[in-house]
Amino acid sequence: MAKITFIEHNGQEHTVEAELGQTVMEAAVQNSVPGIAAECGGACACATCHVYVQEPWREPVGTPEPMEEDMLDFAFDVRDESRLSCQITVTEELDGLVVKVPEKQF
Repeated sequence: MAKITFIEHNGQEHTVEAELGQTVMEAAVQNSVPGIAAECGGACACATCHVYVQEPWREPVGTPEPMEEDMLDFAFDVRDESRLSCQITVTEELDGLVVKVPEKQF
């Protein structure tokens, strides 16, 4: 298990436990984290699981693949630290991961 902290745009934090091998999006949905809509169910076909990966987690999480980059074009307020949480697989190295949830999802 790995702990992941989601920070809403208003500063409220939600720390959840995620199983290794599942995605950050799946952990958010299973724990009813506000702001993660996940409308496509993790198929990388929307941008409603958009998060901002906080330092120092950006390197361990990695960079988006081209398909994810294309989907991020549809996200609200995209930044350098933007990722789709459905494309981040939970590993032991991500125990303690902190991500921020945008004010809204498209």
